[in-house]
Amino acid sequence: MAERDVEIPILGMHCANCVAHVEKALTGGKVPGVLAASVNLASESARVRFDSARPDLEALAAAVEEAGYQAVLPRADESGVDGDTEQAAREAERRARRRELAVGLAFTAPLFLLGMFRDMPPLSAMSGAPWYDWLLLLLATPVQFYTGALFYRGAWHALADRTSNMDVLVALGASAAYFYSLAVLLLPAHAGAHGVYFETSAMIITLISLGKYLEAGARGRASLAIRALMDLTPREAAVLEADGTERKVPAGSVTPGMLILVRPGERFPVDGTVEHGESAVNESMLTGEPLPVDKNPGSIVFGGTVNGQGLLTVRATGVGESTALAQIVRLVRQAQAGKAPIQRLADRVAAVFVPAIIVIALLTFALWWSIGGQFVPAMVRLVAVLVIACPCALGLATPVAVMAAGGRGANIGVLFKDPASLERAARLDTLIFDKTGTLTRGEPVLAEWQTLGSFEPERVLRFAAAVESGSEHPLARAIVRGARERNIAFNRPEKFVSVSGQGVEALCEGTRVRAGKLEWVFGGGAPGRDIESLAAKLSDREGTVVALSLDGAPAALFALSDQIKENAGPTLDRIRALGIHTVLVTGDSRPAARAVATAVGIEAVEASVLPERKAEVVASFQARGRVTGFVGDGINDAPALAKADVGIAMGTGTDVALEAGDVTLVGGELAGLWRAVVLARATLKVIRQNLFWAFFYNLALIPAAAGALHWMAWLPAFLRDLHPMLAAAAMAASSLTVVGNSLRLSRLRF
Repeated sequence: MAERDVEIPILGMHCANCVAHVEKALTGGKVPGVLAASVNLASESARVRFDSARPDLEALAAAVEEAGYQAVLPRADESGVDGDTEQAAREAERRARRRELAVGLAFTAPLFLLGMFRDMPPLSAMSGAPWYDWLLLLLATPVQFYTGALFYRGAWHALADRTSNMDVLVALGASAAYFYSLAVLLLPAHAGAHGVYFETSAMIITLISLGKYLEAGARGRASLAIRALMDLTPREAAVLEADGTERKVPAGSVTPGMLILVRPGERFPVDGTVEHGESAVNESMLTGEPLPVDKNPGSIVFGGTVNGQGLLTVRATGVGESTALAQIVRLVRQAQAGKAPIQRLADRVAAVFVPAIIVIALLTFALWWSIGGQFVPAMVRLVAVLVIACPCALGLATPVAVMAAGGRGANIGVLFKDPASLERAARLDTLIFDKTGTLTRGEPVLAEWQTLGSFEPERVLRFAAAVESGSEHPLARAIVRGARERNIAFNRPEKFVSVSGQGVEALCEGTRVRAGKLEWVFGGGAPGRDIESLAAKLSDREGTVVALSLDGAPAALFALSDQIKENAGPTLDRIRALGIHTVLVTGDSRPAARAVATAVGIEAVEASVLPERKAEVVASFQARGRVTGFVGDGINDAPALAKADVGIAMGTGTDVALEAGDVTLVGGELAGLWRAVVLARATLKVIRQNLFWAFFYNLALIPAAAGALHWMAWLPAFLRDLHPMLAAAAMAASSLTVVGNSLRLSRLRF
């Protein structure tokens, strides 16, 4: 069965109940082939999994529309909506909301003044006229049925589907005030001394619409980081033709294999490999590392990064959706569309919240009417309860924070696979590190060498570099590079022979030279206890030993080590400062492992561990109740990455989209690990704050709206008897508070 995920923008959602409503519409059997659907309020999108490679998108859109919302469909050959299509749809919705809000503000402002200050001069002189209340009706009606149409439509669709949402509460509250006032006008004989409340109904709708509009703008800022990344790639590319001429073409029309000219200061339009030229490239937008990276022929460059002072000719390898930048954007958006485990509490509460509030509002009305015998005070409290309890903040508490964190993570080279990974990363108390490629560069260097007998140091290095220059083995390249760094010249070998698993042999300057394992280099005989002892010491200190013989005589021992990354020590110091226990696990011998661990400050070491047993080490820490992360290169560490609570893969450029771990550190820099933990902890803290204030807001203000504080004379009057207009303002403010608190993550400094 060929499964396929499709991400669809959904327009028109307001609260957590809307999310549940859309998910129900998508998974309720109306859309054939849907296996699962996850809807995100903050990103206003749905990620739908189909059991077919060709999903019925029209049926999906119809189900969403029937539920009262709008789906923006991708083109038939895409797994997502292109940015221009989505942007156009969202801009059209924003224009519609702006028009509705403008009408609401234009009519509500004079209505508020005429209604609230009717007993004060100069309005008191005319407010008793019969036409005055009809003027209020005339001003309130456009607000009620044009600006408020969105709430009525949402409430209708929710009730038709036997569910409830924020729209139901707003529509009920505003309608109660409006239609009561209309009844007072049409049936004055039954109105008694009570006035009309048109300004209340209009203010409820306008204030909530204003809050929703401001909230949408604030939520949009949470995704600015991703939109900024998408805009980094240039629109045009300078293509070099076969005759050497330069031609400007749209970046989207570049195909792999084309030669691209990139001038100093320009951004790379595609991923590619440098063919000619040298430069330093600013890759901070991918990795978060501020220092430029040197590039020369053979180096890989990435679309969107900035060329330094050199002129580069690049052969395109990744274009369009295949670039590393596009993969990062896709992964971040996928992570933002998911749900964190902590959100389940909010979802469970939201599922029963609106029906419960309607019941509380009706009980409040009945109680106050029976106590005071007056309809209007009871109705005002009913309206206040309905309006104050809209669960918008509850629905936004988690997804906006996750969205902001995902965008900030993309800016600093940290990619979270999903919100659950982010939440688990915040709870980490143990990090297990692979050595090669994680703490070290995975590239051996010549650390030292010891001559044997009377041979001179420079002579043995010259012969070793000469014989090894015929090999492509990493150890051979390290010896050759070591000789060149020390300005030691050598000749090419003659009669070169490579013996698999043993070493190499050749004639160099008329001398038979062997380099490789001790036993093979020294002709199968015992090298002698002194040489064996020296080799063991070098091996313990540096890692790998290569022996050299000249015409059969032992000549030298070369010690090669895997260089520790420059920022490994300081980064692990910062990680331990967060209270995280660090462990090194490696297949190397204990002395070699201990040398690396000591250099970076790790105390716990698990040495001589085969790759397949690394997962067992992870499991042993989990059995002790530890929340464990494994940090590896994502290649031979896949079992351990999968076993860990949080698998953290060191991604480098083109492999950033590999799903080896729950967290990917773009560029493979360890500094990103500290940033990932700090960002995850800050995000979880913000989510907890949001949920606390969302719950506290309702727990504190619903009793106030219901009149529970009416007899507490020491409280301000506006708290003892919360007016519906103040309730509407407070409800809008609660959502803005949650969004604003979440946006702090976008500005988190490291």
